[in-house]
Amino acid sequence: MVWKRRICFANAALSAIVALPMAKLVPENHPALHTIAEEITQEDFESGMVDKLIKDLKSALKSYSVDGFTAVAIAAPQIGVSKRLFIIEDQSNDRDSLPCLVAINPEIIKFSKKTHIVGEGCLSLPNLYGEVRRHKNVTMRALDEHGNEYQRGAGGLLAQIIQHENNHLDGILFPDIAERVYTKEEMESDDLHTVAGG
Repeated sequence: MVWKRRICFANAALSAIVALPMAKLVPENHPALHTIAEEITQEDFESGMVDKLIKDLKSALKSYSVDGFTAVAIAAPQIGVSKRLFIIEDQSNDRDSLPCLVAINPEIIKFSKKTHIVGEGCLSLPNLYGEVRRHKNVTMRALDEHGNEYQRGAGGLLAQIIQHENNHLDGILFPDIAERVYTKEEMESDDLHTVAGG
């Protein structure tokens, strides 16, 4: 299979907000990566927790650098926060940028019937890559950083990212649903140098 992009998605998980100097990705065995995240509440907005979490996610996303892979998205469980929030903020300079967005309590409300197999990686699993069947198009409903509801349609890579990040919020890592999983060494030996995915 030819891999089209060299991207890793970051999905963050913290079970509680902790005063950390800088948010960091939690290890693969962290409970927040394997449980259904809690809804963000109005109290979470009012307390400033949502603003802090978004800031922490952006910090973790920008600081990610492993073997030249570029981060494009991260979910709260990936930094140990079991809350239903992810951000997309493309760090790549080698292609058209993806739109920046904050998705709070997201729900995919429409899936296309057409699917395809795409390459994926994940910031939480830096040594694994895989082939995952994803819907080509989705429509998501979510809240933005101000608590305003919006809907967003997406196709291609953006649709893939939205599905990947929503999986994180449900405690699902891409190897759980992948049709094939590669280690970093297998990819290098198979000459699969670029991966798209979350």
